[in-house]
Amino acid sequence: MREIFGRYVHAGALSRDADALADLFTEDGVFEAPLVPDGHVFPNHLVGRDAIRAGMAEYYRLPAGAQGTVDTTRSSYVLHDTADPDVFIAEIDTVVDGVAKSLVQIVRLRDGKIARLRDYFAPDSVA
Repeated sequence: MREIFGRYVHAGALSRDADALADLFTEDGVFEAPLVPDGHVFPNHLVGRDAIRAGMAEYYRLPAGAQGTVDTTRSSYVLHDTADPDVFIAEIDTVVDGVAKSLVQIVRLRDGKIARLRDYFAPDSVA
């Protein structure tokens, strides 16, 4: 759980590598951001590894500065186990352009890959 989440953080927020991010998901994996409205620049529902790869690649094509700069020295996360050994919750506190932001992600694993990730954050906190 900790290892795959660390790889997810590195592939996504830190390196903006859509290929590496998508490879962490099962072939039929689901990425959801339920609080993000349709039409927002950040994808709110992607089904399948190829769709995750394409959707995140499109988002990452935006200039990195347009999405803000993450202060990795002031950002952290805590992972919480659940009653289901294949599900964990990530409680994330980050600082982007000097502004503190909090979010929660619920992750379901299958065979060592992410089968479903639900990302809960304020949509106005991303470009």
